[in-house]
Amino acid sequence: MPTLTPTSRRQFLTLLGISAAAVSCGRATAGGASAQTKTLKYQGWAGQVTLPELAEDLGFLGDVRLEWIGNTISGPQDIQSAATGQTDFGGAFNGAVVKLAANKAPIKSVISYYGSDEHAYSGYYVLEDSPIRSARDLLGRKVGMNTLGAHAEAMLDLYLQRHGISHGDSGKVERLALPPVNTEQSLRQRQIEVAVLSGILRDKALAAGGIRPLFTDHQLLGAFSAGTYVMTDRFLKRNPDTARAFVTGVAKAIEWSRTTPREQVVARMTTIVKKRGRNEDTVTLKYWKSFGVAETGGRITDRQFQPWIDWLGERGDIDKDRVDATGLYTNDFNAYGEKGGS
Repeated sequence: MPTLTPTSRRQFLTLLGISAAAVSCGRATAGGASAQTKTLKYQGWAGQVTLPELAEDLGFLGDVRLEWIGNTISGPQDIQSAATGQTDFGGAFNGAVVKLAANKAPIKSVISYYGSDEHAYSGYYVLEDSPIRSARDLLGRKVGMNTLGAHAEAMLDLYLQRHGISHGDSGKVERLALPPVNTEQSLRQRQIEVAVLSGILRDKALAAGGIRPLFTDHQLLGAFSAGTYVMTDRFLKRNPDTARAFVTGVAKAIEWSRTTPREQVVARMTTIVKKRGRNEDTVTLKYWKSFGVAETGGRITDRQFQPWIDWLGERGDIDKDRVDATGLYTNDFNAYGEKGGS
């Protein structure tokens, strides 16, 4: 190998640098604005099938794939993970979305994914022999829920308010965060006096007997969409086609679940859980009845956020005059019902 002179060495390094830069620029062009991610990182829920998971299994996401990075039991934690880029989307109660957005998180809600109807609702349950019969009976009692500052606590506050309990007295109700799979057991072992139960875990507990409802969110508000999936503004700007495929696919899954016999939906979910091989119990899936989304295709409106803007403002958690419901969401990526999107 010939020896390089100082001059030829500099020329060689210069040429090497130019070549590296050219390769780098070529990759940037190929992988920049024109190349959108086709893999979405997300968190799941143990023993359950989320709408995106259902959409993927049904082929509604097209060439977009999901990458499971673990499970969560908290909506607020899930959307915080999305806001910080640990995941590409996350879902939570709309009040939690309002709070995160009010704290300047650059996120947008893109589709509703759960709600309350006659089949899907959150109930506040006590033991059959419990002395708790009214809102005032809750003072000094322990209420177990999946997370604080979200859906369960909002409904509890609303129930107390509607039954004449002052803001000061409502603070006497002790709210405890518990894993959903342990909440029923904690109630039956009398570690808490009230358990917030929803979905398949609620129906499983009811089938076992020995508990009764104090109230439900459906009784309070009727049918309503309660939570949305969020993505960051940056993700939506860089990956509009992927976002559109994801949102429209989830919308299709919502409508598929409405129009397909329940037994077939349950069978599909059971197959999904078994295929993913996470050592999960599929028994509770047989109690599934509905995702509870009120609007066709999960489209979002102001009314899904304004009540929680007001609630958080009254609690002093946000300055509600600085939060505009319309700016919290977009339906631009939901093509369900449009030509070619249904």
